Amino acid sequence: MFRRPASPRPRAAFTLIELLVVMVIVGLLIALLLPAVQKAREAARVTTCSNQLKQIGLAMANFEARKGHYPSGGKFAAPNSSGAQNPWSVLAQILPHLEQTNLYAQLDFERSYDLAANVQTADGATTKLSALRVPTYLCPAESRDEARFNNGTAEHYPLNYAVNMGVWLVYDPNTRRGGDGVFSPGSRLRTGEVADGLSQTLCAAEVKAWTPYYRNAAHLGALPLPSTGAVCGLGGELKTNSGHTEWVDGRVHQTGFTAAFAPNTRVLCEAAGTSYDVDWTNQQEGKSALVATFAAVTARSYHGGGVNAVLMDGSVHWFDDDINLGVWRAYATRQGGELLPDKQ
Repeated sequence: MFRRPASPRPRAAFTLIELLVVMVIVGLLIALLLPAVQKAREAARVTTCSNQLKQIGLAMANFEARKGHYPSGGKFAAPNSSGAQNPWSVLAQILPHLEQTNLYAQLDFERSYDLAANVQTADGATTKLSALRVPTYLCPAESRDEARFNNGTAEHYPLNYAVNMGVWLVYDPNTRRGGDGVFSPGSRLRTGEVADGLSQTLCAAEVKAWTPYYRNAAHLGALPLPSTGAVCGLGGELKTNSGHTEWVDGRVHQTGFTAAFAPNTRVLCEAAGTSYDVDWTNQQEGKSALVATFAAVTARSYHGGGVNAVLMDGSVHWFDDDINLGVWRAYATRQGGELLPDKQ
């Protein structure tokens, strides 16, 4: 007897509950994996910053080996049309040791950097020399990796690594002497003048670009170190987002830091109803023959918990936010004679 073949049973579709369960499982997996991915990315950023600081430290050593002294913390050029002396930065002076020989060849240290001729970029565009991007000077975590414009023209490019200009006093134009750090305007320090030892003295550390800062309060005479709460009362002109945005400029608020406060210390001042985490500089270097430059320019990073810094011996270390302030300041001085904890 002929029998018709049984028709295949229809496949049951996923029920709504099963789909919801799958979606929940996928969501949980993403929630578990995302922090791990973000952590890996952040670790890569920290490593990149560490490597770039290492390059800067080696460039300093190579400069010293070639010239017999470390680069000046601000190489003064002839005064510009307004009478100001704009000091060229350490970062400009070490370019040949960072495989930036072509860029370095465009620099004329006898003239103010704001008088530098325009240069042509690889894509054929023309721009101001000071607006060129130097990759080694930028942390991959910098959210505003972009030129700073003035009246529609790219004028400067920011940076995330700054050199050690001491604890508080940076430069006294009356004596033409710098502070207790390694770098200051006109300095030409030799290795032997870093009496605390190269492995016990800061060379450069991370900073945040576009930092708000007060400048040119122009207090005469010696100034005592302030507390964070006293900074706002020191006065000055508030620049809301231009600190550490000029890699060519040797002034402390652009290419330097001081150890007045520990890494990532928040210095909050309110202006026009807005709270700013600020730096403070008594007087821009090269713009007064009488007023000394005292500065609270804090080392800051985007990584959280501390900053990367390179010592004068070229070794890179992590300094926690909660480091003892006396220890942090001791690392910033070149001949304080302090006994410091081992960072190896």
